[in-house]
Amino acid sequence: MSYAIISVGGKQYRVREGERLLVDRVAAADGDTFTPPVLLVGGDGTTQVGPTDVTVTAKVVGQQRGPKIRIGKYKKRTGYKRHTGFRAALTQIEIESIGAVKGRAAAKPAAAKPKAAPRAAPAPALESEAAAAGALPEGYAGLTVAQVKEAVGSWEAAAVAAALVYEQEHGKRKGALAALEAASGEEEGS
Repeated sequence: MSYAIISVGGKQYRVREGERLLVDRVAAADGDTFTPPVLLVGGDGTTQVGPTDVTVTAKVVGQQRGPKIRIGKYKKRTGYKRHTGFRAALTQIEIESIGAVKGRAAAKPAAAKPKAAPRAAPAPALESEAAAAGALPEGYAGLTVAQVKEAVGSWEAAAVAAALVYEQEHGKRKGALAALEAASGEEEGS
């Protein structure tokens, strides 16, 4: 692979290994490396469009400012004159490597997916346990904040307390918490 076309800051650049170029400001410190999206890889007689197995590694060399551009506005016979200027914020990057992804790097994201699934599973289990006990209102996890505000007046005190506990542990939606706290305060006062 002798060259690649990458996308940085919404613009496309044709790059080779060891090449330095100025791009729009990248939010990275000097010396950091990053991998921009690869749109095309070519050279050596083959061309791949949108390759998923190829990465480009770029290193941030430094932050710079572009040349000052002067902008003048003038309207004749009115005395209207305005002058402004602009300097682009730029980052100089160096392309370190263009190459295929190693087998280990591709295996790490696959290992991260199973970890995310168990975290989502306990919430419905807790809801079903609370609903089985009769404390949490039916289908509470699927309700929006507006629906909670409307329905909270018709719930029993145990259901409001269970919904408040559930919201504090899981959703932490401000509107739902406020409605539930107000409803529990009214029930305690009566």
